[in-house]
Amino acid sequence: MLSAALLEMLPEAFAVNTHWAALLVLAGYSGVHLLEHTLVPHFHFGEETHHHEFISKKSSYSVLLGLATHTFFDGIAIGSGFVISTWLGWVLFVAIFLHKIPEGFTVASVMLAGGQGRHAALNSALFLGAMTVLGVLAINLEPGWVKAGLPLSAGVTIYVAATDLVPEVNREPGVRMALVFFGGVVLFFLLRLLGPG
Repeated sequence: MLSAALLEMLPEAFAVNTHWAALLVLAGYSGVHLLEHTLVPHFHFGEETHHHEFISKKSSYSVLLGLATHTFFDGIAIGSGFVISTWLGWVLFVAIFLHKIPEGFTVASVMLAGGQGRHAALNSALFLGAMTVLGVLAINLEPGWVKAGLPLSAGVTIYVAATDLVPEVNREPGVRMALVFFGGVVLFFLLRLLGPG
């Protein structure tokens, strides 16, 4: 995700919106930071999760709201990518898809820990998928929104990758997760070399 955001999303964001891209990237990054530390405090999509905080129904639904916002911007990123080029769309789809499965398990486990049943856990995971599709549809219905959508979603992606996921990698003992991280960077770089101009 970090490679896709830095090597593909940022350059394209600045190409489609030279004047406002930097501000919109910062707004996307800051917006997720604000969301994690106000609406969904102490839940950092993949980072430090405090299980004792997920015992109330309200907590589990606030986590669902936070993840739904994040997944909507995942869809915005994918839709924006396809508006720019098929290559960028597929690159972003694959990068985002790879973290969708753990995200579904995360929201399901949070709902179960919050006292919700299996039905609510499954519906929450499906809701996240629907929010991603909604983000894709929003950009496809109005492709002009890519000028704001791509830089905003780049900021969101950079936040989630660099602030939430990389610290998780760093907390794992040994070198295995670090090698997986660098393997992903190298794989993305090789795909970029093989891809269109």
